[in-house]
Amino acid sequence: MPLVTSTEMFKKAYEGGYAIGAFNVNNMEIIQGITEAAKEENAPLILQVSSGARKYANHTYLMKLVEAAEHETGLPICLHLDHGDTFELCKSCIDGGFTSVMIDGSHLPFEENVKLTKQVVDYAHSKGVVVEGELGRLAGVEDDVNVSEEDATYTRPDEVEEFVARTGVDSLAIAIGTSHGAYKFKPGQKPQLRFDILEEIGKRLPNFPIVLHGASSVMPEYVEMINSNGGAMPDAIGIPEEMLRQAASMAVCKINIDSDLRLALTGTIRKYFNDHPEHFDPRQYLGPARTNIKELVRHKIRNVLGCSGKA
Repeated sequence: MPLVTSTEMFKKAYEGGYAIGAFNVNNMEIIQGITEAAKEENAPLILQVSSGARKYANHTYLMKLVEAAEHETGLPICLHLDHGDTFELCKSCIDGGFTSVMIDGSHLPFEENVKLTKQVVDYAHSKGVVVEGELGRLAGVEDDVNVSEEDATYTRPDEVEEFVARTGVDSLAIAIGTSHGAYKFKPGQKPQLRFDILEEIGKRLPNFPIVLHGASSVMPEYVEMINSNGGAMPDAIGIPEEMLRQAASMAVCKINIDSDLRLALTGTIRKYFNDHPEHFDPRQYLGPARTNIKELVRHKIRNVLGCSGKA
């Protein structure tokens, strides 16, 4: 099966009250762990690449790894650019075989965001590629995204209809209280998603796919694995999984997961070297890391996204 767009995935997800997992990828082991879990769960899948990951791993290498995963699993896989910030970057990914791109103009004034997003949409649609836009800004740091808490803003429901109509985007990322990275909240601060904003956006954009960024739950077992094996991570509180499940039952059709994957990979490798300091074969520590990524993704598919058996 060739790479697909997210159009049919999102239609089924909206109607079925579940979400598709969009997992960030950087190397072979991460891709293998994610896709093996999705195959065993028969789940639809979005693999997404940030501009930083593309610089690190090289566009061609990532494309070939994703094509290999598609060949091995036979699943419908969408390949998505995460947080593209320029027309040129989006165009390069579209021309290079991506089936979906995000243009993040959320840092721009509304009119400039509309102009940039429409430019990307016009080009992408001419090539059969879908586009995700963004309104509102999430706080946090992850790859090339760095937004202070002071600069973070919730999405304004009164802007979404005009933005979608004028740009022609196929999905919309919104800010309702999620945050990029592992360090999401101050000590004593409890995470709270603005379901009232999500509900209002759903009313204004019926049957339109909404996206949540910064939605890792920061699995405590992996934070503990890091800290008990030489790490020094402060308390990291993610988004409670029951909140993500509620969002998936509403208008949210795509939930982005990155930090949880990084923590699982790093925690496993730290533990392995603590237990086996004499080993130096990459297969010996990357193999267990791949297995834990697979189990993490299986958990997300079954218990958070609700898309098991929906491929």
